[in-house]
Amino acid sequence: MRVHVFVAGLIMAGCISSSTVGQSSHSPPWAPTEGGPLPPSPALPMGCGSRAIFTCNPGTARTPATEASQGAREIFHRHTDLIEPLSLDEAYLDVTENKTNLLTATRVAKTIREQIREELNLTASAGVAPNKFLAKIASDWRKPDGLFVIQPHEVQDFLLPLPVGRIPGVGQVTESRMKAVGIATVDDLYRLELSDLENHFGSYGIRLYQLARGIDHNPVVANRVSKSISAEDTFQVDIPLAETEGQIRQLAEKVWRASRDNARGAKTVVLKLKTKEFNSLTRSLTPPAPPSSRDELTTIALALRERVELGPKQLFRLVGVGLSNFQLDAPSPLFEVEDGTASAELST
Repeated sequence: MRVHVFVAGLIMAGCISSSTVGQSSHSPPWAPTEGGPLPPSPALPMGCGSRAIFTCNPGTARTPATEASQGAREIFHRHTDLIEPLSLDEAYLDVTENKTNLLTATRVAKTIREQIREELNLTASAGVAPNKFLAKIASDWRKPDGLFVIQPHEVQDFLLPLPVGRIPGVGQVTESRMKAVGIATVDDLYRLELSDLENHFGSYGIRLYQLARGIDHNPVVANRVSKSISAEDTFQVDIPLAETEGQIRQLAEKVWRASRDNARGAKTVVLKLKTKEFNSLTRSLTPPAPPSSRDELTTIALALRERVELGPKQLFRLVGVGLSNFQLDAPSPLFEVEDGTASAELST
C-alpha cells in the first residue's frame, strides 16, 4: 500500500484559517484530521504507503494562473516527482517516498500547504489517504482551505454512510440508475454481490464493487499527456446558480489564458457543477468550430449553465469550466515537464 495526497484549491491567502498548520516531526505517519471531527487514530508507517493528493485553484487577478501553477509545481517537486495533474487546479502526489524524509504523509501535506501560503500567498486544501480514490474524496471535505485525512482502518466507517453521488465519476444519470434499483449509499453498494453489480452496470459494476470497499489500484502517473484543460472554484458559501456568472467568467478566462494556442484545437466546452449535497453534474457542447476567443468560450460556458434545471432554490458549492477533445496534441503551460508534454485533465 502506498500513500497519496490530493491538493485542491489555491486561493488568495486572505481566506486562510488562523489555525496552525505545523506538526511535530514525531507525529505518527497518519496524523489526526486538521480541524475535523475525527479523533486521533493509530498510525500507519510511511513505508506501508502514503498517498497525498492535492487540488489547487491557482490564479486570481493578482496572481495569474500560469504563475501560480508554476509556483505550486515547484513546491510539489521539492517533496516528490510522482505528480499527476488532474486539472488546471488539481494534482495527485504519491509521497510514499518523499524527498524531504518527513515521517508522515500528513506532515508532507501540511508542509506543502504552508509553503504555498508563505511563498505564493495562496491557500490549498488537501486530502491524504491510502489511494487516489479516497484522497480525492478527502480533499472535498475541507475545501477551499483545509486538510482531511482518511486513515486505513477508518476507510469503511468513512465510506459506507456516504451517498453514492460522492463517488467520483458517479454523475446524475448513474446515480438515478442506482436509486432505481435501491442503491442510495455506498453501504447499499457494499452489500450487493459482484454479479449483481455487473448485471446492473456492466463492467463498471466491477469498479463500483471495488470502490465500495475502498479499493483503488490506479497509480499516480507522472507526465501524462494533456487530454483536456479545466479549472474549478469551490465557494466559501454555497450559492444559487444565478450567482455563478462571475465565477464562470473568471474560470473561462483562466482556462483560455492557461491553454494558450492549444485551446483553439479543443472541440468541446464543458461546464461542471457540484451541488450543496455534493452531487456532480456536467453540461458540454461541441460547436461546429472550436472556440476562437476567450469571449466565445465564456459565452458557451454561460449558455451551458442555462441547460441546468434544478430550480432556483438549489445551491451549489463548486463550478468548473473546461476544454477537451483536442484536435491537435499540444503542450499545456501548466505542469509542463522537461520534454514539453503536459498533463491537465478535466476532473470528474
